[in-house]
Amino acid sequence: MTVAGTAGDDAIGAVVRRLSRPGPAGGAVIERAAILAEGADSTAIIDWIIAHAGQPEATAPPASTQGLHGVRSSRNLEAEQRPPRRYVLPAGALA
Repeated sequence: MTVAGTAGDDAIGAVVRRLSRPGPAGGAVIERAAILAEGADSTAIIDWIIAHAGQPEATAPPASTQGLHGVRSSRNLEAEQRPPRRYVLPAGALA
């Protein structure tokens, strides 16, 4: 599916439309797992999403690290280094 030029852009856009689902803010949401399942084209798909105003989903703020039941600080560092679980496209990006 990796082709140069507009045809490649159209092909990647078709894959993005197929993988996306409606988002809560009127845009579209695509799971990273679905993108990775596309194989070698996953990098091109992520590049297409970013080029069309898509953003990685913001991660939740870390839990409190204080107190007896607080999460260890090493876990918070691991969470910050993880790739995003989803990518969010604004409304109209897939039109």
